[in-house]
Amino acid sequence: EAAPLTPSAQCHYGEIMEFFYNNSSQKKDEWDSTQLILVQVVGSLFCCFILVSNAMVIAAVITNKRFHYPFYYLLANLAASDFLAGIAYVYLMFNTGPVSRLLTVKGYFIRQGLLDTSLSASLANLLVIALERYISVMNWKVHSNLTKRRVTLLIVLVWAISIFMGAVPSLGWHCICNLEDCSQLAPIFSRSYLIFWSVSNLIVFLVMVCIYMRIYMYVKKKTSVLNPHTSGSINRKRTPIKLIKTVMTVLGAFVICWTPGLVVLLLDGLHCEKCQVMLFKRWLLLLAVLNSVMNPCIYSYKDEEMWTTFKNLLRCIGNGTRRQRSSRANARPLSSAQDTGNSQGFHEKTFLHKEKKNPLYYCTVHVYHKL
Repeated sequence: EAAPLTPSAQCHYGEIMEFFYNNSSQKKDEWDSTQLILVQVVGSLFCCFILVSNAMVIAAVITNKRFHYPFYYLLANLAASDFLAGIAYVYLMFNTGPVSRLLTVKGYFIRQGLLDTSLSASLANLLVIALERYISVMNWKVHSNLTKRRVTLLIVLVWAISIFMGAVPSLGWHCICNLEDCSQLAPIFSRSYLIFWSVSNLIVFLVMVCIYMRIYMYVKKKTSVLNPHTSGSINRKRTPIKLIKTVMTVLGAFVICWTPGLVVLLLDGLHCEKCQVMLFKRWLLLLAVLNSVMNPCIYSYKDEEMWTTFKNLLRCIGNGTRRQRSSRANARPLSSAQDTGNSQGFHEKTFLHKEKKNPLYYCTVHVYHKL
């Protein structure tokens, strides 16, 4: 007869998360009601800002023809990953604390999968942007020669890899059938997976830092050679340098906000019992949220054209809303005589009225007239 399975070798798919939290030595929940409400309220405000601001970045790239270049398409994709992060944070905030212990295994995989997918998308986008900047700067051009088809393929590849990375634990790399390998921070994730996740992301960080150091050294050398021989013409070449500074600021914020969390995950994966990784859990989550808040601010602060487009979008939405209200207030029903005598004119006015009722009509016209 086959030997009976030991408790640690049995699979526990039917258990709720409280079973795994208790197994990972999280015997009690440290959240009190006041603390939880405060986190949810403040977090909701941050998430609203993340969703609205990153949606504006995407809209700015779509509506402004000056942004129809590979760099800005990739920047819009980075904003899309931050938008997904905002959704993931909302889902996390309302499924944390005591509620997290009542989640099913599937619910926990969804919660963590959204976070991992958004982080992977942000990291992959930053790596692709770094490569795009490297190609453009080495050719001493503002924008690279990547075609729209190649940019589209890169964006699809970024999301395919990100979704796969977010789904890896649910595909089998977990500890549901081996409780001794469970981590503390993610009670159904294997410690080996946390080591792989943190080390791979830290390596990508290092690669991106090396790329930008190489770009910086090249630009510095190039400008030092050109400066004695050029006067006003060098100003035309300052645009790629500005774009590099924008991306380097975004990368710096990303590294500062995510490196501590990855280091703590690595320590948890290495089973460091003296490190007390649970003490840093909430602060690391706050840093992650702040990173998605900072990115749109960096875009608008470092890129004057982006800030101008933001203002135009807000202005045209406001104008469109006011005109829509005005058109409703001034609308008057026609009498039967007027309707009979002016049937054709009435239908034409009705068509134009319906077109101009849409605030996006004014947004599109206003933004394109500004270009």
